[in-house]
Amino acid sequence: MAKKGIGVWFFSSLTFVALMHLIDAISVLVFNSQIKLFQLYPFINEKLQAIMPNTYFWVSAIITFILWGITCAIAFENPVETFLNKILSDARKQGAVETQVLDEKSELLDAMNETVEMNNTLLAQVKDMTYNVRTEVKEIQPLTENVEKLKTELSRLKRGFKKFEENVKHPDKCPMCGKPILPEFKVCPYCGENLKLLPEAVIALKDYK
Repeated sequence: MAKKGIGVWFFSSLTFVALMHLIDAISVLVFNSQIKLFQLYPFINEKLQAIMPNTYFWVSAIITFILWGITCAIAFENPVETFLNKILSDARKQGAVETQVLDEKSELLDAMNETVEMNNTLLAQVKDMTYNVRTEVKEIQPLTENVEKLKTELSRLKRGFKKFEENVKHPDKCPMCGKPILPEFKVCPYCGENLKLLPEAVIALKDYK
């Protein structure tokens, strides 16, 4: 703050001096008089007297406005402080943007982590289901073998039943009483004849028929 006050005092003093020269230049142009303020500079007075009034006016005016602008800039706003504040503001904005980006990335990472955890849970469930299926398959395998055995036995029974049906449909006849009998019979159930002891009679009867 002290530096700012010193700067305002210094440049305002220079502005006042330049303004006095500007007023002197206007009086020279208006009243066609001599330049009086050059007497304040005894060492360079002779050289300054060679300056044209118009040049003196324009130089004084330009220097006055420049010094007045610098004084106002220092008095009402410190350019260095403004520049630093702008840098700080930009840094804060950049920090806010980076923080927002980091938050978004953090949310994305959290979502990815949740997805990975869900996938791990599903994978564990699939492994458990696979293990259970394998266990059930091992338990079912003996049943499958028994079913295959039952199918084989059923096929054998079907063949035997079919053969039995054929024997029933086409029975043999007893050579003694002539009634139908099965080929497996050893004794006629009707007359009691021993069928295995009379092969010649059976053959003769068949030849006779």
